[in-house]
Amino acid sequence: MRKVRVQQLMAGTAIVFGLALAGPFAPALAQSQADIESRVPMPEPANVPPPTAADVQATPAATGPTMPAPTRPAEIAAPVTPAQTQPAAASAAPVAAPAQNTAQTPAAVAPAAATPVVADSAVGDRLRELTGGKKKDRNGVEAFYSARNFAPLWVSDGAANERAKAAIAYLAGVAADGLNPADYPTPEFKAGMSADALADAELKLTNSVLTFAHHAQVGQVHYTRVSADILYPLIAPEPHEVLEKVSTASNVAAALDSFNPQIPEYKALKQKLAEARGQTEDTRPAPIPSGPVLKFIKKQPMHDARVPQLRERLSVAGDKSDTTYSKELADAVAKFQKAHDLNASGVLGPETLTAINGPRREHTVDIIIANMERLRWLPRDLGKNHVIVNIPDYTLTLFHNGKVYWKTKIVVGKPDKPTPMLTADMKFITVNPTWNVPPSIIENEYLPALQQDPQALDRIGLKLTQDADGTLHVSQPPGDRNALGRIRFNFPNKFLVYQHDTPDKYLFAKDKRAFSHGCMRVENPLMYGEKLLSLELPEDHYTTAKLQGMFGGSEININFPAPIPVHITYQTAFVDEDGKLQIRDDVYGRDRQVLAILNNNAERKVADIAIDRPSPHTSAKPVKLPPGTYGGPTGYSSGPNFFEQLFGLAPRPPAPIASRRGRVSQR
Repeated sequence: MRKVRVQQLMAGTAIVFGLALAGPFAPALAQSQADIESRVPMPEPANVPPPTAADVQATPAATGPTMPAPTRPAEIAAPVTPAQTQPAAASAAPVAAPAQNTAQTPAAVAPAAATPVVADSAVGDRLRELTGGKKKDRNGVEAFYSARNFAPLWVSDGAANERAKAAIAYLAGVAADGLNPADYPTPEFKAGMSADALADAELKLTNSVLTFAHHAQVGQVHYTRVSADILYPLIAPEPHEVLEKVSTASNVAAALDSFNPQIPEYKALKQKLAEARGQTEDTRPAPIPSGPVLKFIKKQPMHDARVPQLRERLSVAGDKSDTTYSKELADAVAKFQKAHDLNASGVLGPETLTAINGPRREHTVDIIIANMERLRWLPRDLGKNHVIVNIPDYTLTLFHNGKVYWKTKIVVGKPDKPTPMLTADMKFITVNPTWNVPPSIIENEYLPALQQDPQALDRIGLKLTQDADGTLHVSQPPGDRNALGRIRFNFPNKFLVYQHDTPDKYLFAKDKRAFSHGCMRVENPLMYGEKLLSLELPEDHYTTAKLQGMFGGSEININFPAPIPVHITYQTAFVDEDGKLQIRDDVYGRDRQVLAILNNNAERKVADIAIDRPSPHTSAKPVKLPPGTYGGPTGYSSGPNFFEQLFGLAPRPPAPIASRRGRVSQR
């Protein structure tokens, strides 16, 4: 019977160790960095083949050497058949009720004193039999146990040790980090358990600890399941490193918590998650009802019954019986509007009122959880100097030594041409950039214009050339009218997007600024250049005036001695410098996508495994027409109207072209 029992246990746990020891994803073809950098002047936003599961291995981190692909979650998450299981109700909700991670609260029961103690060596023998005692993978779970001669990690003297109790207590409270405790089942240690049962419990707890560490460090949801235009250098923890860390830690809870992001932004959201869960309809401020638009009028002040409630919400002193919409209150409304990226007019309209009332408690909790999940995708080391772009907030922030160094407004991609989420290194600045129009814009916007008027592009300063193989190129030389403005900030990446100046400054006055084809337009680009170069080349004393003095007709590159990581993020929830939770619109639907996965129990179980995504149906390839259509690489053809032949159109007089703002597409 013992032999049969051992065979059953080996079959029950073989999946865990067989998968846990599997190698990383197979290498895939990837663009070389040199190839990417060489193509920077010819950007294509999210209109290129999207990342695949293999891209995780092929993409280097923001700093340091190329990182290996993360261990597939399925390789560490296959459950071991336990001797004791948790109640089935634990898996009912995607995120369990809040609980704080307190390792001091034991969650295990020691054997009664009168019960014979099972020797640790007997449990070790069972572990040796269950794992096969092989040493073929020195980086895996099996190697960890082999190195300690199969001595149990969680069992001592036939019972759960203090380390096990601390780990079980911590896993029971991971809802505080937006995770679901049901995803990390723990064994129930009882008095009189056999060596077989103790070995089962040992392996079950090991498996749950490894699954938690993976989710905490790289996320429950792999970004490829959310969108094709996301690419981060995920680095999953190695199983043996996780177990070594826990086995040597004096504080198991702290060791496990270290796999979560440690940046202030994450910790602040974690605190706001606890606060949001602690609120009830009784503790939340009563919503301010809708009503007429209120604005300050000095000669004839407006009165409204909502004013006392509005003053209380915005912390403005005043008599509760006073219903005057005063200048002081209007100024407080304007301050609130500015903080929430609204038009700071001081006028209380429906949009401002909605922002003041805020989302429902349940909605707030979900938004925070989605944002904490996305923060797990970022590198753990953001860089001494680094740039954070927050797409829904339409802002760019430069950090130095962990503190805000400079901040500005930006314009981001339209919802149908989203700015990609990524991490890449900024390596140089280009003054007087040439704009090389992406193929998608040539095909979708400029060819139709040329169909109506073959000279349209020439009149607005764009140059059209054609290679011998028929490939079309459209470019705009440096100058005041250039779509990229006078300066471009280059961080070579798979999506070929960058940050740049723009002649259309009027867009920065808008509250919501999703207007580009994927690149990021910077409101104060010369000051941005000055701030970057003050960190990179302080001895050269670059200023806005010095950069402006470089304006001309030729491109000038200023190379950085050390790259500056650029992290393009999507934070619809964040905590501002005053400690207040800010909520932004889900402009690309990323919250909805993440939450749909987390709230689907079946999908959540495999959500941390990368998937291959089909290429979007766009024109990422060069646009080609019959060779000679435009007279070769020298420019336009002076011959017959090609479009007359191609489309069967009768000759027509040149149509008046729209204004530059209406016709020239910008990045």
